[in-house]
Amino acid sequence: MQFSAIDKNNNTNIIIAGIISLVVGVGLARFAFTSLLPVMLDDFLSVEFTGFLASINYVGYMAGTLFAVFISNINTKVKLFRLGLVLSIITSLILSFTTEPIIWIISRLVAGFGTAMALIVGASIVMLKLQFDDKKKAMGWYFSGIGVAIVGMDLLSRLVAHLPWQNIWQVLSIFGLVVAVYPFYILSFDKKIRDNAPHHKFDMSIFSFFVVVLTIAYFTEGVGFVIQATFLPDIINSIDGLQGFGSNVWLMAGFAGIPSSIILMILAKKYGSINIIIMAMLLQVAGILIPTITDNIYLNLLSGILYGGTFVGLVALFMNLAGEIAKHNPVILMATFTTAYGVGQISAPLYSVALFEYSGSYNYGLYLTAMIVFAGVLLLLWSKNRVRINNY
Repeated sequence: MQFSAIDKNNNTNIIIAGIISLVVGVGLARFAFTSLLPVMLDDFLSVEFTGFLASINYVGYMAGTLFAVFISNINTKVKLFRLGLVLSIITSLILSFTTEPIIWIISRLVAGFGTAMALIVGASIVMLKLQFDDKKKAMGWYFSGIGVAIVGMDLLSRLVAHLPWQNIWQVLSIFGLVVAVYPFYILSFDKKIRDNAPHHKFDMSIFSFFVVVLTIAYFTEGVGFVIQATFLPDIINSIDGLQGFGSNVWLMAGFAGIPSSIILMILAKKYGSINIIIMAMLLQVAGILIPTITDNIYLNLLSGILYGGTFVGLVALFMNLAGEIAKHNPVILMATFTTAYGVGQISAPLYSVALFEYSGSYNYGLYLTAMIVFAGVLLLLWSKNRVRINNY
């Protein structure tokens, strides 16, 4: 059979379209902001306002995620997915035309909602359309698109770095518009699908002690994710002797993020999800602390690698656990995990900004972030000796 790049039911096309949708919905709507942060800070943004914008963005993301997981009709999901792509492009383009704070706040809030539609709803469409017996490996490839999104947006930003940041936003938005056409077409159906999915009653028994522990641990991971996702280039640039290296560290984070979900899911299958989660979170703690203790460029590049190499895979691991524990009714458990993660994402930039204002340095925020993630590790280690979780 001859391969066709426009075949909506081809597995390769579906995965490629899913990755491209992440480039638009996550790369453009979320991580392009991090790539452009140093130049925007030099012009008009402040660290304090940036932290607030990051929190607002994650408010929109959490709201969108909680909304999305309760939408069961696949035809509605396709419409929401397409809306997410459109919102991701429009809210990014708006940033190029104004520096009015209220417009930026609204834009980042709506962009967060768009990201959730593209990422969460997009994942469910990809999962449904893929024709594999074991879809976990394929979904690992899909989540690798988060790393591709970071790298793609950062490299395109570098390519047009000679332009003012406003024009860079325009270039990125036009690029997003062009590539979004493919997932807009592929991740859809030729006709409306009847919703024949079985409906299962909500079972409170899934909220065991183990689930509570996982929820708290995922909150700490939300904290660990967001500080570097927001400030990493500027954190590195603020270190004496490393001015200008921040973008390189951020790029390394993106490259490390591409295979992370695939590698960590393979390791989890062999050694157990909890053990790999603990290992990944410990590596993340090390990556968070490196910029506070050394100005060595290679170690700080390692910091970026440890960050990118853990945060994508940890999302995949926790979401996979939600599915394994809840079995036929994962929606509520995924929503619970996501809410905890979102609270961490929203709160961390706020305390980081407060500590930055107090000390004039990112270090105190990084210390507190590392402590919180390490507390999540200790909680998981403690729970391993309290309840039977070795099956996971």
